[in-house]
Amino acid sequence: MLFHELHAALKDRVTLDPDTVPLPDTGQTILNFTFVSDEAGILALSGGGAAAPPLAGESPEEAEDRAISDGIALARDSGIAENLSFRYHLLAPAGLAGEGKAKGVIVLLHGLNERGWAKYLPWASELCRGTGKPVLLFPMAFHMNRTPALWNDTRAMRRVSRHRRRLRPELLHSTVSNAAISARLSADPSRFFWSGLQSYRDLAKLAGSIRRGEHPLIAAGASVDLFTYSIGSFLGEIALCADEGGLFGDSRLVAFCGGPVFNRLYPASKFIVDSAAAVDLHSYLVEHLESRMKAFPALAEHLSPARGEAGPWFRAFLSYRLETARRERRLRELAPRIRALALQGDEVVPPCEVVNTFQGALRDIPIPVDVLEPPCPCRHEDPFPPAPGAKAAEMDACFRKAFAGFSRFLE
Repeated sequence: MLFHELHAALKDRVTLDPDTVPLPDTGQTILNFTFVSDEAGILALSGGGAAAPPLAGESPEEAEDRAISDGIALARDSGIAENLSFRYHLLAPAGLAGEGKAKGVIVLLHGLNERGWAKYLPWASELCRGTGKPVLLFPMAFHMNRTPALWNDTRAMRRVSRHRRRLRPELLHSTVSNAAISARLSADPSRFFWSGLQSYRDLAKLAGSIRRGEHPLIAAGASVDLFTYSIGSFLGEIALCADEGGLFGDSRLVAFCGGPVFNRLYPASKFIVDSAAAVDLHSYLVEHLESRMKAFPALAEHLSPARGEAGPWFRAFLSYRLETARRERRLRELAPRIRALALQGDEVVPPCEVVNTFQGALRDIPIPVDVLEPPCPCRHEDPFPPAPGAKAAEMDACFRKAFAGFSRFLE
């Protein structure tokens, strides 16, 4: 079965509702589990705020656009129930449930502003086939099925996008796909940190429960490796660097189309965030972080090395020229457990920036960074697009070769 055929076979069949979803085309099975996050307290530090006054000459329709946008942008994050209790997929090899528990698992972490798992299902299936390990598709905070239904409402998101374009006439890349996340991050860029910290703690809780043997299909002490894509690689790097409680002390990390420090990423895209949100994030996290820390003691506390958790490593991966020695020293220690594959022509995560971060300023960090060269034009958000005619077999071969390499490293 070619890659695009596998994608078509899986994308409409897999749901989060039943506990078990057989996949006869692959011999694998999707099992769905419930996860409850303990981090509502962290989220109380972000979101909220007062609505902006009406713009001059605002019509009733434009006032309604603004109300919808403000409702999303100013919502209290701690009150979004979908983000605190949710389901996740575990794609298991044939017979796992009847043959004892798995001795290793691969956790797949997705990209920024993702709403569905369809793109990742063939990836997980191929990793499962190549390694014999189950693949756990874990949603980060306020992504995938951790979002309110309104954020996926095309009509409502069109109105949010329209309001943002009126509010900021210079705006580029504003679409229904990125309207919700762009409005939220522009209103409070600190959300990137607080929701990232929640995602990290959720991942640590998941890894801890697996290591202790609390997962029904995974053995105590099982290896927990990370397959990460795009911004998921940012979280994966932080997890390995922090290694709180030794949870990731032997974990391996694959970074696919990801890995650079934050200020060497270019997320302005109609599929990720609009140009205003990208500027607001850079301004807050890179240009003015020190002043923000002085103004908000809670932020300074969680970024302080004294806490000994993920916050200081988050800070170390924000700017290429800050904390360089500390970051590169730790990456050098982790080098045997990290592999990266960049995408030729990627404008969001340029291959040169993957090399700059993973191999260091002097290129003396021995982390392999390869570059994928697909047979057809592709973009960051879709590394393996459907290819026409004879090119379909070439794209399939490209996909298989890439994931065969990932599987060898993660076996």
